[in-house]
Amino acid sequence: MSAATRAVTLGELHDLVSDLQAAREQRPPTPTPTMTPVSTRRPKHTGRGLLIASYAVSVLLGVGIGWGLYGNTTSPLDFTSDPGAKRDGIAAVVVTAPKQLQSLGGLTGLLEQMRKRFGDTMGYRLVVYPDYASLDRPDPNEDRRYLSYTYRGGWGDPNSSAKSSSEYTEVDLSKFDVKAVVGIMRGAPETLGIKPADVKSSYLIIEPARDLTKPGTLSLTTYVSTDYGSGYVEFAGDGTIKQINYP
Repeated sequence: MSAATRAVTLGELHDLVSDLQAAREQRPPTPTPTMTPVSTRRPKHTGRGLLIASYAVSVLLGVGIGWGLYGNTTSPLDFTSDPGAKRDGIAAVVVTAPKQLQSLGGLTGLLEQMRKRFGDTMGYRLVVYPDYASLDRPDPNEDRRYLSYTYRGGWGDPNSSAKSSSEYTEVDLSKFDVKAVVGIMRGAPETLGIKPADVKSSYLIIEPARDLTKPGTLSLTTYVSTDYGSGYVEFAGDGTIKQINYP
């Protein structure tokens, strides 16, 4: 059995059965008065033994080949393991994209994910929620439309929408002080007189400033919502407060 499961050529299998006797046509001698008659019946088991031995070798060969291709056990006769559990040597790929976005590392990581995905941080608008974000960018194939992307550990495929007006200004959405922005977001509930336990949702909007004297600058707004009302704080990219709208 060991030799059969290790065999890789037909010649090696042939060696396992080469010493088995084959059935031959045997003609008994003619009886004479001085000879004791012998049976004229042909041996029954010689041919059958060869057939059984050949079948056994074929079965063992099949078991050996199957174990070699799909088995992951120490013996070809052990079929208790799932073939899909066989070691394949492929290393696991671990994705470490940011998920908590309203933090220094999360917001910085989100901007870096934009650079990797699009080659830049340009766009019309970026909205940052605690664990996902949405981004509007120009449609390179149609000036009258824009593309909307959603980030959930990675940027998905975009949706295309028609522009509602001609007031779409493309700016660099990363031109702000990340530390200052995170600080304002964390203090927004207290700034607006909202108890932290009452906060139901919060998000940050980054978009072009409406100040015509400062083209290309950003306006950022952090919104805080509760069951009892909502408010927002609007500020510049450097953290300068523009407006506080209390609940």
